[in-house]
Amino acid sequence: MNKTFFIETYGCQMNFSDSEIVHSVLISAGYTPIEHYKEADIILMNTCSIRDHAEQRVLNRLQEFSFLKKKKPHLKIGILGCMAERLKEELMQLQQSVDLVVGPDAYRDLPNLLNTVETGEKAVNVLLSEEETYAEIEPVRVGDNQVSAFIAIMRGCENFCAYCVVPYTRGKERSRDFETIVNEAQKLFEQGYREITLLGQNVNSYRYNEVNFAQLLARVAQVNPLLRIRFATSHPKDLSDELLQTMSQYPNICKAIHLPIQSGSDAVLKKMKRKYDTAWYLDRISAIRRYLPDCSISTDLIAGFCGETEDDHQNTLNIMETVRFSSAFMFKYSERPNTFAAKNYLDDVPEDVKSRRLTEIINKQQELSLKSNQADVGQTFEVLVEGVSKKSDRRYFGRNSQNKVVVFTRTNEKIGDYVHVKITDCSAITLKGEVV
Repeated sequence: MNKTFFIETYGCQMNFSDSEIVHSVLISAGYTPIEHYKEADIILMNTCSIRDHAEQRVLNRLQEFSFLKKKKPHLKIGILGCMAERLKEELMQLQQSVDLVVGPDAYRDLPNLLNTVETGEKAVNVLLSEEETYAEIEPVRVGDNQVSAFIAIMRGCENFCAYCVVPYTRGKERSRDFETIVNEAQKLFEQGYREITLLGQNVNSYRYNEVNFAQLLARVAQVNPLLRIRFATSHPKDLSDELLQTMSQYPNICKAIHLPIQSGSDAVLKKMKRKYDTAWYLDRISAIRRYLPDCSISTDLIAGFCGETEDDHQNTLNIMETVRFSSAFMFKYSERPNTFAAKNYLDDVPEDVKSRRLTEIINKQQELSLKSNQADVGQTFEVLVEGVSKKSDRRYFGRNSQNKVVVFTRTNEKIGDYVHVKITDCSAITLKGEVV
């Protein structure tokens, strides 16, 4: 019997990239992907553990799938990814509907594990690897986006920030063979993709033999000048001048850098084990401005980390004003079990204080994002057409090199084309314009 499967993905870009690997592994083993979970023989949830809210979403959704399983006893349910790695015992013991638990380094073993599940047993593989990169597996691109694609260039993390579970759920840092990355980029371009994002928990620390990240970026940029290159995420401690110089040399390397600061307080950064202080961070911002004056800078911010004072919080607001981020991902601190912070610090900032501080951070960023976009009004940008606007089928949307969303009136262009758009108006999140 031909078995069908459905994958639901939560969390970061790396998880979506991993789901494409899983599609490839299962299709090669004779399984068939299906678009709706209610019709599937196997439901797989690729999960995130970065915050408690992410895990609660998965557990709530799992209840829905469990009800479905009562109507379809042959249905198999699997938990993949970071949550599988972190909660393996609890998932198998407390969630009776879960048949399969698979960590992020065990996706090659999925066909064997599913065979075990078909015998009526539960199956688990959460072994972390020091070598696995899935380098030679060609991902199966899913979804409607035929313009932009992800390429995972490395796996794991060894920064061990105090609040973060990633080193425990994704294991040691290891980099892919650079030739497999360049070949994947070449294939994607030949298939019609016009933008790729190189992914890693900390792309700056990529190294395969003698090739570092700046050199890899140059090799990928040389695939074709019509192929845009983005990357995520950068760690401030590893952002080199060599990388910035490389970005300045290739027009098709997008002028946008995501550089998480997390806090504007040196005391908090030290407790977070971030391995830099605000002076170092601002030096890297100055270097970006020097080499790439038109580069946008986005960031991550955490409100209410352990021991954070009102002065610490004010320092975060101050550094936001100093750097003037174009956008940010902003969160309340969420204690994650078994991290350094959970074992060594008190989560002592009251929830209402966290919420108030987060609101102030969000309001500040809204103000900064609007000012950043207002400065673009009157300018003309090259935009890669990505799709039809959700609000009107007479308008397209795309992004410029600075990773800002641009909405504009359709003329004769097609999805995947580059067009020049003059910006006539904006909101805090969107630029609006007309093709010139």
